[in-house]
Amino acid sequence: MSTAVQTLQNARDGHSLVFGLKQVPFFMAICAVMFLPLLYVWPHIRMTELEYQVAEEMSVRRQLLEEREKLKIEYATLKAPQRIEAIARETLQMTYPVRNQVVNIK
Repeated sequence: MSTAVQTLQNARDGHSLVFGLKQVPFFMAICAVMFLPLLYVWPHIRMTELEYQVAEEMSVRRQLLEEREKLKIEYATLKAPQRIEAIARETLQMTYPVRNQVVNIK
Protein backbone atom coordinates (compact mmCIF):
# COMPACT_ATOMS: atom_id res chain seq x y z
CA MET A 1 0.00 0.00 0.00
CA SER A 2 1.35 3.45 -0.86
CA THR A 3 2.25 5.96 1.78
CA ALA A 4 -0.35 8.49 0.62
CA VAL A 5 -3.18 5.93 0.79
CA GLN A 6 -2.00 4.73 4.18
CA THR A 7 -1.86 8.32 5.45
CA LEU A 8 -5.41 8.97 4.32
CA GLN A 9 -6.63 5.77 5.93
CA ASN A 10 -4.89 6.70 9.19
CA ALA A 11 -6.54 10.13 9.05
CA ARG A 12 -9.96 8.50 8.62
CA ASP A 13 -9.29 6.17 11.50
CA GLY A 14 -8.55 9.11 13.80
CA HIS A 15 -4.79 8.83 13.75
CA SER A 16 -2.75 12.00 13.25
CA LEU A 17 -1.43 12.80 9.81
CA VAL A 18 2.26 12.49 9.00
CA PHE A 19 2.75 16.14 9.87
CA GLY A 20 1.52 16.82 13.36
CA LEU A 21 1.37 19.88 15.56
CA LYS A 22 5.06 19.58 16.32
CA GLN A 23 5.94 20.61 12.77
CA VAL A 24 3.64 23.67 12.63
CA PRO A 25 6.20 26.12 14.12
CA PHE A 26 8.81 24.78 11.73
CA PHE A 27 6.55 25.36 8.71
CA MET A 28 5.62 28.82 9.98
CA ALA A 29 9.31 29.64 10.31
CA ILE A 30 9.94 28.40 6.77
CA CYS A 31 7.06 30.54 5.47
CA ALA A 32 8.39 33.57 7.33
CA VAL A 33 11.89 33.03 5.95
CA MET A 34 10.42 32.85 2.45
CA PHE A 35 8.14 35.86 2.96
CA LEU A 36 10.55 38.29 4.65
CA PRO A 37 12.79 38.79 1.60
CA LEU A 38 9.68 39.78 -0.36
CA LEU A 39 9.01 42.50 2.19
CA TYR A 40 12.53 43.79 1.63
CA VAL A 41 12.54 43.55 -2.17
CA TRP A 42 9.00 44.80 -2.89
CA PRO A 43 9.64 48.49 -2.02
CA HIS A 44 12.73 48.50 -4.23
CA ILE A 45 10.79 47.04 -7.13
CA ARG A 46 7.99 49.57 -6.62
CA MET A 47 10.50 52.42 -6.43
CA THR A 48 12.07 51.33 -9.72
CA GLU A 49 8.63 51.22 -11.37
CA LEU A 50 7.87 54.71 -10.09
CA GLU A 51 11.21 56.02 -11.36
CA TYR A 52 10.37 54.69 -14.82
CA GLN A 53 6.94 56.34 -14.67
CA VAL A 54 8.47 59.67 -13.61
CA ALA A 55 11.00 59.49 -16.45
CA GLU A 56 8.23 58.76 -18.93
CA GLU A 57 6.10 61.64 -17.65
CA MET A 58 9.08 64.00 -17.86
CA SER A 59 9.61 62.93 -21.47
CA VAL A 60 5.94 63.61 -22.25
CA ARG A 61 6.23 67.00 -20.54
CA ARG A 62 9.29 67.90 -22.62
CA GLN A 63 7.47 66.93 -25.83
CA LEU A 64 4.45 69.00 -24.85
CA LEU A 65 6.62 72.03 -24.10
CA GLU A 66 8.27 71.68 -27.52
CA GLU A 67 4.86 71.43 -29.16
CA ARG A 68 3.68 74.50 -27.26
CA GLU A 69 6.66 76.50 -28.53
CA LYS A 70 5.95 75.40 -32.11
CA LEU A 71 2.30 76.39 -31.72
CA LYS A 72 3.27 79.80 -30.35
CA ILE A 73 5.43 80.40 -33.43
CA GLU A 74 2.66 79.20 -35.72
CA TYR A 75 0.14 81.46 -33.96
CA ALA A 76 2.42 84.46 -34.30
CA THR A 77 2.89 83.68 -37.99
CA LEU A 78 -0.83 83.24 -38.63
CA LYS A 79 -1.82 86.48 -36.92
CA ALA A 80 0.82 88.60 -38.65
CA PRO A 81 -0.82 91.69 -40.22
CA GLN A 82 1.11 91.27 -43.51
CA ARG A 83 -0.25 87.74 -43.93
CA ILE A 84 -3.83 88.80 -43.16
CA GLU A 85 -3.56 91.70 -45.62
CA ALA A 86 -2.19 89.42 -48.34
CA ILE A 87 -5.04 86.94 -47.86
CA ALA A 88 -7.59 89.78 -47.94
CA ARG A 89 -6.19 91.19 -51.19
CA GLU A 90 -5.43 87.96 -53.06
CA THR A 91 -8.00 85.41 -51.87
CA LEU A 92 -10.91 87.63 -50.88
CA GLN A 93 -10.30 90.31 -53.55
CA MET A 94 -10.56 93.10 -50.98
CA THR A 95 -9.15 96.62 -51.43
CA TYR A 96 -8.71 99.64 -49.22
CA PRO A 97 -11.88 101.78 -49.02
CA VAL A 98 -12.14 105.05 -50.91
CA ARG A 99 -12.38 108.22 -48.81
CA ASN A 100 -16.16 108.56 -49.28
CA GLN A 101 -16.72 104.93 -48.14
CA VAL A 102 -15.32 105.64 -44.67
CA VAL A 103 -17.80 106.79 -42.03
CA ASN A 104 -16.52 108.17 -38.74
CA ILE A 105 -18.64 107.31 -35.71
CA LYS A 106 -18.45 109.46 -32.61
